[in-house]
Amino acid sequence: MDKMRMDKGDWLVVCDGRKALILENLGDEMFPNLHTREVHEQPNPATAAQGSAAPGRLHGAAGGARSTVEQTDWHDEAERAFLRSLAGRLDAAVSSGETTALTMVASPRALGMIRADYSDGLRKALQGEVGKDLVKLPVYEIEKQLLRSGAAK
Repeated sequence: MDKMRMDKGDWLVVCDGRKALILENLGDEMFPNLHTREVHEQPNPATAAQGSAAPGRLHGAAGGARSTVEQTDWHDEAERAFLRSLAGRLDAAVSSGETTALTMVASPRALGMIRADYSDGLRKALQGEVGKDLVKLPVYEIEKQLLRSGAAK
């Protein structure tokens, strides 16, 4: 596989549903040098702390049968909201000229969620997507795995 290409000033966005690192290449294509530009984190407490009541019940139209309504997955909702706000931040960065090109690196689940919130401008600036969960790694390790080792494109 070819090495991932990143020019000077390009952004590498590494995220999952709870944390996002926006890294900027201060080097060049030959010698990338990623530096942390922004870190976004969202606390996500236990479901018991987020939900307020037991799942509701529905009464059937005929007879005495009742069924429960599926409880809202508050973690899933929080991840979707976090990724929606991240997409908004990235769109604002592209629109304002903070960056002209970026690459998304996220777990496959997070990539699937955030794609729905890409604006047209963000889609045009997007150089690629990598389905890997690297957000917990230090920046030098992310750089090593993606840019220097040629592990993704």
